[in-house]
Amino acid sequence: MIGLIGKKIGMTQIFNQNGEMIPVTVIKAGPCQVIYRKTKEKHGYDAVQLGFEEYPEKKLNKPGNGHFKRNNSKSFRYLREFRLNIYKDIQEGEEFDVSMFTEHEILMITGTSKGKGFSGVVRRHNFAGFETSHGVHESFRGPGSIGQCATPSRVFKGKRLPGREGFKRVTEKNMQVIKIDVENNLVMVKGAVPGHRNSLVLLRKEL
Repeated sequence: MIGLIGKKIGMTQIFNQNGEMIPVTVIKAGPCQVIYRKTKEKHGYDAVQLGFEEYPEKKLNKPGNGHFKRNNSKSFRYLREFRLNIYKDIQEGEEFDVSMFTEHEILMITGTSKGKGFSGVVRRHNFAGFETSHGVHESFRGPGSIGQCATPSRVFKGKRLPGREGFKRVTEKNMQVIKIDVENNLVMVKGAVPGHRNSLVLLRKEL
């Protein structure tokens, strides 16, 4: 499996040949360079490390600069690893851009969802809450009883309770490519993509 690193630009809409409106997310993807190649013989699995968005060398720390110099590569701001199921002839130094995708192709897109902060059970888990009458006077949006008193005298792991919502790694499957702009390194996919504007996303081919 191979893909690209990109940034979410935002959402807009385009019209197809039939005049139907399609909501799309615009992603600036690539160009990405292969910084390091991992092999099954040496590392236990096949993968490539891609670099995205060139970065001034003086802004990196010594370990970062050493990693790029050791691999005779330019400096990049973002590094991500992609496992290889096929395309195992890829070597260090190769570059990939949005031309590797085609219109109507299906992708998997991974991003970090927006952080919503601390949320209660009604918002976080779609609880119904309590009636506003018939003796209810203390908790209208609370979770209610969360366990037994004597046995087992504890709350089970995984119980749906208030807590932080969002800011999680989310992978959306079956994302259809609607349009590709090779000159500007833009990919437009149908529907919404996890994350806020300018957040980092990973685009992978579904194989």
